[in-house]
Amino acid sequence: MADGLRVGFVTGTTPDKWARAWREQGRGALTLVPVTEEEQEEVVRRGEVDMALVRLPVDTAGLHCVRLYDELPVVVAGREHLVAAAESVTLDDLADEQLVRPHVSGWRPAVEQLDWPAISERRAIETVAAGTGVVIVPMSVARLFQRKDVVSREVTDLPPTTIALVWLRDRDDDLTQAFVGVVRGRTARSSRS
Repeated sequence: MADGLRVGFVTGTTPDKWARAWREQGRGALTLVPVTEEEQEEVVRRGEVDMALVRLPVDTAGLHCVRLYDELPVVVAGREHLVAAAESVTLDDLADEQLVRPHVSGWRPAVEQLDWPAISERRAIETVAAGTGVVIVPMSVARLFQRKDVVSREVTDLPPTTIALVWLRDRDDDLTQAFVGVVRGRTARSSRS
């Protein structure tokens, strides 16, 4: 691709370290494009980006998928919330809580939930900071939007989320493979194995 590579990334992923390595290796232009989890798969399928750092699950039919790392799930609550007294929590501890944003696993507290409009992770954390409900997000997202008026605690019985690099199977060219190599830690001098 003559104008370089466009790589989408969801909130909380760390594209900078790979972009830095790409630049150091002189591989060409690289454009980083922020995308939401809701659109992460579709921007790749529509060709709006060449590849994307996504949070699984996504439908991998027709896509290459390289799993990169796992993220711990945490609950974020206002600093005065009971969660603040614990080192970690379980889903049972959260059974009576109001979620301000649905969790990707589909888990819901036992109590009836209010219908919230779709909101971003940042907005959800602002909402819980105001003392309304809790939100479960990956630890990287909680760190990104950390505030003095909230706490985050690991949810020990939720599985981690996985960050992966995805791209279309029919877009598997040398430039794409060069970026895959960077993500996998290959240097300009190492050969593809």
